[in-house]
Amino acid sequence: MAAYIDYSKAFDVVCHNKLLHKLAAYGIAGNLLSWIGNFLWGRSQVTRISRSYSDIVYWSSGVVQGSCIGPWLFLIYVNDVTDALSDSCMCKLYADDLKLYTVIRTIDDCQNLQKCLDMLYDWSRRTWQLTISYKKCSFMVAGCQLSKILVSLLTTA
Repeated sequence: MAAYIDYSKAFDVVCHNKLLHKLAAYGIAGNLLSWIGNFLWGRSQVTRISRSYSDIVYWSSGVVQGSCIGPWLFLIYVNDVTDALSDSCMCKLYADDLKLYTVIRTIDDCQNLQKCLDMLYDWSRRTWQLTISYKKCSFMVAGCQLSKILVSLLTTA
């Protein structure tokens, strides 16, 4: 069974202080860390359509998606999500998408997957202020044995 997780506006909500703390924990320091901090803080945006301009919007969080360094910074921000999960689930990351997957043979395996999803929620929302976009999330079930286990769970609940 696989759970596909999507973060809502993930690049826009990265906390600059927490990101810089993670970078420092990875050994990035000195001028490079200062440069990244200067790159993140004090950013503003104006939208132009023809000869009309929007008001200036100042950014207090987020990484620039259209830059070369923005996606890299986001990946550093979420890279340790696997440390927050139990070993019963595998995890793959791609940009702001995450896939949790495991083999389900027993009801305990289903409970372990749910435990991983709960830990992912805690890590995402409570620790790093990342919101899961539930409308974009999905599950994929492969195999007929899992169907029997899920029916068993539903009839005993």
